[in-house]
Amino acid sequence: MGKHKERMKEDLALRGAAASTAEAYIKYARLFVAHFGRSPDQLDAEHVRRWLLWLLNEKKLDAATVNVAIAALRQLFTTLGRPDVMQYVRGVRKQHRAPDVLSGTEVERLFAAATNLKHRAMFMLLYGAGLRISELLALTSADIDSQRMVIHVRETKTRHDRIVPLSPRMLQAMRQYWRAHRPKGRWMFPGRAPGSQMTRVAVSEAMRNCARAAGISKRIHPHLLRHAFATHLLELGADLRTVQILLGHRSLTSTTRYTHLTEARRFALGSPIEALNTERGTVLG
Repeated sequence: MGKHKERMKEDLALRGAAASTAEAYIKYARLFVAHFGRSPDQLDAEHVRRWLLWLLNEKKLDAATVNVAIAALRQLFTTLGRPDVMQYVRGVRKQHRAPDVLSGTEVERLFAAATNLKHRAMFMLLYGAGLRISELLALTSADIDSQRMVIHVRETKTRHDRIVPLSPRMLQAMRQYWRAHRPKGRWMFPGRAPGSQMTRVAVSEAMRNCARAAGISKRIHPHLLRHAFATHLLELGADLRTVQILLGHRSLTSTTRYTHLTEARRFALGSPIEALNTERGTVLG
């Protein structure tokens, strides 16, 4: 892509796009151009259509991934001064499936299976503070305020910093990890190379290994602990607005999907037939 790649990077920076977003957009724009082996100036709406169908039918990518590719191409052609190329391209409709949610018992088993103190501290932060994996990996020691018992979450997807509670159990796990490993450099959870962050792949692999050791058969990934955090808070009686703030969602709509996952609350309601002719049922008229 040459000069177009650098220009696209600049445009994304001007938009204030997160680093992970910019990286993904550049990746898919590069794959699109490489697929046809031509300069992006020579590609048009028909090429876009053919490539997207190839991603869906040949590569079997899911709707969410294809929609990221579409957003990348929309930015590419905007950078090229040809936004009309994407004028009639719409996102692929997602098949909404309720994600798996770990029970409280399963979360405890995952913690217990994490004999590596670094991994255990990471899992506890993902669940205990509802962090995204990007937020976890961007943590520094300065973000942990043990006096006020809060965590400053700065590198967020929405570009809005937030503060979340730091529980005594989370703090204890982090102190155990810190005393044992004494991580060097800026990051709370550094990678193997000096000065680098631990990778998402490394965290995911560690979680899968611990899940197998714990006998958890569900499809495990770091975001599942964030799902569990939100769902369990609602089941414990937290209101939706509070959960929205803790998760860092801009829209309450993003948070409401967790109401479909709160099995304990749903089953506790029971059927209204049981309330008929009882004191509880007087509100029914």
